[in-house]
Amino acid sequence: MNYDGMRARHPTTAVLRLISWLAPAVGDLGRAVHDRAMGTPDAPDVGVAPDQSEIATAREAADHGLVLGFGRLQGAANRLGYILGRAIEREFGISHLMFEVLLILGRAGDPGLPMGAIAREQVLTTGGVTRLVDRMVAAGLVERTDAPGDRRGRLVRLTSHGEDVVVRAARVHAENIQRYFLEPLPAAHRERFMEDLRILSHAARDMLPPLG
Repeated sequence: MNYDGMRARHPTTAVLRLISWLAPAVGDLGRAVHDRAMGTPDAPDVGVAPDQSEIATAREAADHGLVLGFGRLQGAANRLGYILGRAIEREFGISHLMFEVLLILGRAGDPGLPMGAIAREQVLTTGGVTRLVDRMVAAGLVERTDAPGDRRGRLVRLTSHGEDVVVRAARVHAENIQRYFLEPLPAAHRERFMEDLRILSHAARDMLPPLG
């Protein structure tokens, strides 16, 4: 998957989007986070704040449960992100990152979104989002418009071509998500993981530091 070197050094967003593939490694942790967020009493302690003194050697560092679980999470995110992004890039000629921006703009609707909002959603620097939107404008996927009531403000919105592309790409993407994201999980786990994913994603977004 081509991220064009523009994603900042904060992999949390991409990783959390793919957390559901790792039910065996992080299922209990996700459920504990959910219980605590919902105010459930006596939520089980699954090592959310582990004793760091347990790690005394490189082997213990590599085999530590939380370190190992998050490493698996990142590995799954990288591999599955490549698989899903490659399918979109091969069939529609756009990167997975461009597709994500099209989805964000489709969700926002008219009159569009400011560049800063896109940057925050995709964890991009100011320069990164500018270069990305420039290429999407050149491809006819989005356009820049004046912000209503703000003579100096600029918004980004979908073009009719961009809307057509995101609709067709989303159909393919949904089929691949079903295959790679849902089918490996027991049916009884899927709805809960989607909710856990939402909680973790929002928590990470709120903790993310400002990007330059």
